[in-house]
Amino acid sequence: MGTLRTLALHAMDEAPHLDILYQDDWLVAVNKPHGLLVHRTGRASDAKVFALQTLRNQLDRHVFPAHRLDRKTAGVLLFSLDSETANAVQGLFADRKTQKTYRAVVRGYTEPEGTIDYALRPEDQREEPQEAVTRYRTLDRVEVPVPFGKFSTSRYSLVEAYPETGRMHQIRKHFAHILHPIIADRPHGCNKQNRLFKEHWQMETMLLHAHQLDFLHPVTQEPVSIQAPIQNEFRRMVHEFGWERWFL
Repeated sequence: MGTLRTLALHAMDEAPHLDILYQDDWLVAVNKPHGLLVHRTGRASDAKVFALQTLRNQLDRHVFPAHRLDRKTAGVLLFSLDSETANAVQGLFADRKTQKTYRAVVRGYTEPEGTIDYALRPEDQREEPQEAVTRYRTLDRVEVPVPFGKFSTSRYSLVEAYPETGRMHQIRKHFAHILHPIIADRPHGCNKQNRLFKEHWQMETMLLHAHQLDFLHPVTQEPVSIQAPIQNEFRRMVHEFGWERWFL
């Protein structure tokens, strides 16, 4: 295990202070760091700290997760403050009445915009593939003088993705499917690119960020729009590639 990865795991041994992005009498949203699990799971026995327990301790009250983010993904994470609101909010996600916006750095030059309509098989591989649709647009592109393979330069795109369904690892799998994998994604990404980022930029954080969440409040019926600033490692690459204007 590399030094950076080891440090990241050690950092998650201690509960972080979660930045609260939005809070009212029924809901609270935080900016989840990369590497933090939402709640306990048998798939990650190494984890000792979780967003659910951390926020509960921080607020000194029960909280209920409204949805999930991958462990490696950072950004807007929504919780409810009571079970009745939790059921209502989970219904919004189940009925596709939320608008989720992600930002990611991917290999190569993506099309100006597109729709990835590619069914995905559940993680246990025993069920049939399920409908999965992700729309995206390209915000910016860069070509840097860093050799990669037979090429003297490397090309990357900053994309904004809008998943219309909510399958596990959907965005990660979809961009891998169109041969523009997300940087530092393991296992769906490109191992050679991941190695390049580790060696050249000392960067191992997966560059996928839950940028914005929009929905109608289940109690007040008012529109809610929550944005999360990118975390430090993502911001470092944004600065390296000259993409600051997209994150003001």
